[in-house]
Amino acid sequence: MSGTAYTTVIGLEVHVQLDTRSKLFCRCSSQFGAPPNTQTCPVCSGQPGALPVMNLRAYELAMRAAIGLNCEIPQFTKWDRKNYFYPDLPKGFQTSQFDLPMSQDGYLDISDPEGAFEERRIGIIRAHLEEDAGKSLHDEEAGKADSRIDLNRCGTPLLEIVSQPDMRSAAEARVYLTELKLLLTYLEVSDCNMQEGSLRVDANVNLHIDREEDLIATPIVEVKNMNSFRAVQRALEYEVERQYELWQQTGRKLGDVGVTKETRGWDDEAQLTRAQRGKEESSDYRYFPEPDLLPVTATGEMVQSVRAGLGELPAALRTRLAREYQLSPYDADVLVNQGRSLVDYFVAVADRCGDGKSASNWLQQDVLRHLKETGTTIEAFAVPGEQLADLISAVHSGALTTSRGREVLTHLISNGGTVAQAMQQLGIEEVDQSELEELCRELLIANPKIVADIQSGKTKAAGALVGQAKGKNPNVNPHDVQRICLKLAAEM
Repeated sequence: MSGTAYTTVIGLEVHVQLDTRSKLFCRCSSQFGAPPNTQTCPVCSGQPGALPVMNLRAYELAMRAAIGLNCEIPQFTKWDRKNYFYPDLPKGFQTSQFDLPMSQDGYLDISDPEGAFEERRIGIIRAHLEEDAGKSLHDEEAGKADSRIDLNRCGTPLLEIVSQPDMRSAAEARVYLTELKLLLTYLEVSDCNMQEGSLRVDANVNLHIDREEDLIATPIVEVKNMNSFRAVQRALEYEVERQYELWQQTGRKLGDVGVTKETRGWDDEAQLTRAQRGKEESSDYRYFPEPDLLPVTATGEMVQSVRAGLGELPAALRTRLAREYQLSPYDADVLVNQGRSLVDYFVAVADRCGDGKSASNWLQQDVLRHLKETGTTIEAFAVPGEQLADLISAVHSGALTTSRGREVLTHLISNGGTVAQAMQQLGIEEVDQSELEELCRELLIANPKIVADIQSGKTKAAGALVGQAKGKNPNVNPHDVQRICLKLAAEM
């Protein structure tokens, strides 16, 4: 939404590569990074007479994703040929699904933990299986102006997830994509690596312009070539402004003679979209049933088995962390967005130390910083959850200050062992109460001006004694020093 002049209408088509070892209809490897045209066979390269066989693992992963997206799973689904002619599509058609997809009518709930918009339910029209095309390589060697084709990606299993046009801003679209990617990684159906092409996004956007006499809509534009979620947001923001300015200049709208849908590409360097071609309709692809593949029947038992194996998904995890561990929606969101392994680590720490908020703070402020700096994951983190919990408990009990606790954590990361062993090796000892009182009395005697300030009501003056106390004994607790000095000074 931009002011009251118009409403932004956005729907997204997301292609996700399923995490299988082989392609959708043949045994060729689907792994990324092999030399060009080394992962092909007569089936995926479209040789005459070669017959496809469906990859059951791809269908199971697609069903996991569809159920996670709250989709209906029809009992009967079939394959169709989507006909178009590109150099990187050797068969001249893509094996996909048209009128009877494997799932339909689902939804994904999204919300912004920072409160930019209310929780919204984004409808899912369908999620269906299809094979990927190859890749055209243009001018990728200096001094050459040719195009080459790499067919390694031909036949790779994709799940196309088509949303309803329910998003009302570019920011909502980015949150939807972030939540969708998180869900798919929790379900372990894809690595969603955009740099390797495992997740690709096309956006359909237009404007509903409110006028006193009627409501009109600008032509729908499909935006392609967006290689990050940030690029999606920027492309949509640009396209919304472009469409509104164009409508103000021309008044062109859906329904006018000669006005058709358009496909535009995002130029990330120039930060604008460029016209590519008219947008195809489904009739342009001349769909017809795939004669070489049998339809697929999904039994109720199969659906129930997949549903039972999904595990706890991100939305439910956020709710549970907030409820059981008294975390804010923001903190729960941060932890869940790091992945299931980090959530499991947090739960182990929080359950042992009995303080979810402190466990969350230590993970966000210290553990995640270390993981980011070292490029490691929580699975490789050197400090077991029980040791971090014991460290947090030591800080709570006063045996450690927060700053000394961080010293202990650094020692544990480098050397391992227990919290007690780390404290001993670092020379950290609990200071006897009578010894601490005697130290505070000596400091007050040596600093009569501070005593006078405290007695006149300037209690912050006691802070100057904390540094002196730590200089004499680094194991003292600053809060205890300040408390005892204020008490003794008042009695002097």
